[in-house]
Amino acid sequence: MKQVLDGVWTWSVFDEARQVDFNGYFVDTGAGRLLVDPVAWTPEVEAALERLGPPTEVVLTNKDHRRAAARARERFGAAVLVHALDRPLLDLAADRALDDGDLVAGALRVVHLSGQKSPGEMALHWQARRLLVLGDALWGKPAGRLTMLPDAKYADPAAARAGLQRLGGLDVDAVLVGDGAPIVSGAGAILRETLAALE
Repeated sequence: MKQVLDGVWTWSVFDEARQVDFNGYFVDTGAGRLLVDPVAWTPEVEAALERLGPPTEVVLTNKDHRRAAARARERFGAAVLVHALDRPLLDLAADRALDDGDLVAGALRVVHLSGQKSPGEMALHWQARRLLVLGDALWGKPAGRLTMLPDAKYADPAAARAGLQRLGGLDVDAVLVGDGAPIVSGAGAILRETLAALE
């Protein structure tokens, strides 16, 4: 487990089939502690989470990022949160449904992204920190870049590209991705370039 920014730590599991890291994040906003899309963890990661302060919430950016959410709820008593559109599609009972504009842990604003692989795909934007957390909306592959999933993953690839344009209005310096390599500084320009190429 490594610290990537103030108040933000990550750990990863390498996916052989996709040749990419799947990432889980621990975020301490000062007003709350949460896990975002937590992947399976080792005893060492669990000990680190205990030292940092057990998370009280688990946010899933989409229905497919269930990952180790059930284990986090069992181990830490953390509530599982997912977008309202994905709640009935999740193979785990969520404790709370989120909607566009909701605030999580006093700092992370929910940004719903329409037209994506999952109807409830969402990003989390920490405006004061210029931090954006993504699930499957964009991958960090190759490292230092942001890319969409293959067109075959979407019912309507054009609608998916259009839905991502909403991210262009956010003030961003760091982008943490669910899959691939996070970009911890200078990500705003990379995000704008990516979105421009998708128009």
